[in-house]
Amino acid sequence: MNITRTLVALPLVAGLAVACTEVVNSMPTPEEGQAIFDRNCALCHGSNADIAARDTSIKAPDLRRITARHGGEFPRAKVMSQIDGYGRGKVGADRMPEFGTLLEGELIPVEVNGTLTPTPRPLAALMTYLESIQAEGKG
Repeated sequence: MNITRTLVALPLVAGLAVACTEVVNSMPTPEEGQAIFDRNCALCHGSNADIAARDTSIKAPDLRRITARHGGEFPRAKVMSQIDGYGRGKVGADRMPEFGTLLEGELIPVEVNGTLTPTPRPLAALMTYLESIQAEGKG
């Protein structure tokens, strides 16, 4: 009798395992990224990335105009590199902290320039949020 119950339950357990894996590996929602943004970025970039809602003594770019500043295409790799500190570029650590260790976590596949790239979930969440708030017009 126990063998029969086990055989009947196996497909259910396997289905749950696949469903859990799909949720973990799925792209984060903009809301997930906004929660991270609010905790770590809003001081300099403003609540909801509204630069009018930030400390006026801090000079930080308008994050709602990233796409406009890059010819109408959201530069995923560049944004993620800037956030985690890997591609520091023109902005030094004195102006933009490196969030790499803060953003460590489970790796999920993120499409970057046509290639699925393993990316820490919190970093992907921030990128998803920023991509979702892009405004039209000139940067």
